[in-house]
Amino acid sequence: MKSLFPSTMKKAIYAVPALAVLFLASCHPATDKNKELIELKKQRDELNAKIAGIETAAATKDTSAKAKIPEVSVLAAQQQFFRNYVEIQGRIDADENISLSPQMGGAVTKINVKVGDEVTKGEILAEVDNKVILQSISELQTGLDLSKTMYDKQKNLWDQKIGTEVQYLSAKNQKEGLEKKMATLQDQLALSRIISPINGNVDEVALRLGQMAAPGMPGIRVINFDNLKVKGEVSEAFAGKIKKGDGVDIIFPDMGDSVQGKIDFAAKVINPLNRTFTVQVNLDRKKDYHPNMIAILKIVDYVNPKALVVPVNIIQHAEEGDFVIVAENNKAHKLKVKAGHVYNGNAEITEGLKEGDKVILKGFQELNEGEEIKF
Repeated sequence: MKSLFPSTMKKAIYAVPALAVLFLASCHPATDKNKELIELKKQRDELNAKIAGIETAAATKDTSAKAKIPEVSVLAAQQQFFRNYVEIQGRIDADENISLSPQMGGAVTKINVKVGDEVTKGEILAEVDNKVILQSISELQTGLDLSKTMYDKQKNLWDQKIGTEVQYLSAKNQKEGLEKKMATLQDQLALSRIISPINGNVDEVALRLGQMAAPGMPGIRVINFDNLKVKGEVSEAFAGKIKKGDGVDIIFPDMGDSVQGKIDFAAKVINPLNRTFTVQVNLDRKKDYHPNMIAILKIVDYVNPKALVVPVNIIQHAEEGDFVIVAENNKAHKLKVKAGHVYNGNAEITEGLKEGDKVILKGFQELNEGEEIKF
């Protein structure tokens, strides 16, 4: 039996429900997915909250069961020798450090020394041209010798009551006049020579043979190394604390050396320009010191042979005063203290601390009063 509908119409009829399904499917899936996503996120947040709560409770329970005790290091306070120093910069000085030059101008004709030579007081070190003076001395010496002979004869005659007084006085006057002229020429000759006024060593020879020299020009330097000193300037704030006889450590940075000594001189007068006073320490000649070399003077201005000393960085400050943290019965406690002198990172404790107290050196920053500790 033939169908009442053509095949093409059948296809159209079957297609209508399919299109309806597709249309409905295209309208609802996105809304359902969003709702599902929101629901899942809500469930996730609830789970995360539960997990966090459980972890917090577990951590609190574990902490209370097994509390971590801070570990610290301590130092038992004990008496020790404490010095406080005043540090200043000084230099090596030589009291007898002399630059010599001729006292009259002329060409250099003699240089009798070289650098490093030892010389004695009165020794002739160099000379400038003095030929004219020497000739004058030679000529005058002849006349002086004759005048002395004539004077001696006249004196003998006068002693024997022979001759006249005028003859005697004339001979005496002539001799004495020539002696004075000779003395003047000798003084002039000395001006042409460089003569050492001290015992010492030649440190510099700036002259050259034939060179024109004049008063005030660099010539020859002589230094007496047996009288070297270290000198420094100290602030007037320490005028009442530093005095002759105080101990001092002297450091020579360029030599990598240091010595100990005592102040040999402390000035009483304050320099009005820089408000300082001078101190001086004599040096031992045995070492190779050099004038004008830099020196650091550490002068002892305070001594306590029985001081309780702690590192200054462990002293804490508060409105009610300074304090340190000490260990007592395995617990941390604040201890009020009073610091005295501070030097080189260490502080002298004058009040509050007693011998045997265990001062916490490390780990004290985060401790609370009464907190349990171990060391």
